[in-house]
Amino acid sequence: MANLVEATSQQQFEDFLAKAGKCLTVVHFQAAWAPQCGHMNEVMAELAKEQPHTTFVKLEAESVPEVSEKYEIASVPTFLFFKAGEKVDRLDGAHAPELTKKVQRLAVSGSPGGAAENSTEDLNQRLKKLINAAPCMLFMKGAPQEPRCGFSRQIVALLKEHSIQFSSFDILSDDEVRQGLKTYSNWPTYPQLYVNGELVGGLDIVKELAESRELENTCPKAVTLEHRLKTVINQSPVMLFMKGNKEAARCGFSRQILEILNGTEVDYDTFDILQDEEVRQGLKTYSNWPTYPQLYVKGELIGGLDIVKELKESGELVSVLKGE
Repeated sequence: MANLVEATSQQQFEDFLAKAGKCLTVVHFQAAWAPQCGHMNEVMAELAKEQPHTTFVKLEAESVPEVSEKYEIASVPTFLFFKAGEKVDRLDGAHAPELTKKVQRLAVSGSPGGAAENSTEDLNQRLKKLINAAPCMLFMKGAPQEPRCGFSRQIVALLKEHSIQFSSFDILSDDEVRQGLKTYSNWPTYPQLYVNGELVGGLDIVKELAESRELENTCPKAVTLEHRLKTVINQSPVMLFMKGNKEAARCGFSRQILEILNGTEVDYDTFDILQDEEVRQGLKTYSNWPTYPQLYVKGELIGGLDIVKELKESGELVSVLKGE
């Protein structure tokens, strides 16, 4: 298939981008050892048939490290979307429906008429969902642990100082959201703070609210870390705290424990401790267990990879997971 190719060097990768011009290029950063990458390649092959003007590139993330490092690829599969040589969007993980949706939207986003209107509607729905993802949502550059501009650093410090509980979205990771939110909210700069789906404002307004002592009344107060940990541990009867998620493990121990759990056919949920430093450090103390992954059943710690391996070998794992 002419529009489904493989890049084995930085030069090849850049050549494919150049040849595609203003047409969409989708790059799949993959690894031979990850079965989910094979599945996503099948999805890409189908999309390549439907989108003859889009170029789909497969790239072994570890074999072309200069490209992976440049675009901060931390796990596989990761998909980057390019137009005219510029990154316009990103998708982390093996999410076939989301990949299909992004390809369809970005492939037509430059075309005239109804397709562009539909694309705007889709983006507005996505923005609305993101804004309402938590009672207090901060759209910033970087993450609370690593803000990537001075204004974002200051607003995070203010929210933490006033014990405000908030979730965040890194607008540097998604250019479509970054540009779309400015129009959607009629607010041209970042960071932007939303409470219950309504725009509060940027750093200056948050500073004014803090000085007038109205910030605590405007935003929800933080719950204690212990209460938060209990809530997350009990989110599902079987909870795995790991590096990465079900679709993309980000360390060997997490990958091994996923393989074992997937073999039991028992439902479980995962929590990516790399995305939340407070949970990552707090859970070690809370459970008196210093390493990850950690597996919990009905709110009780079972243990890490070694214990799960022992339970599997003794034939007890399924009954433990079912809480019998």
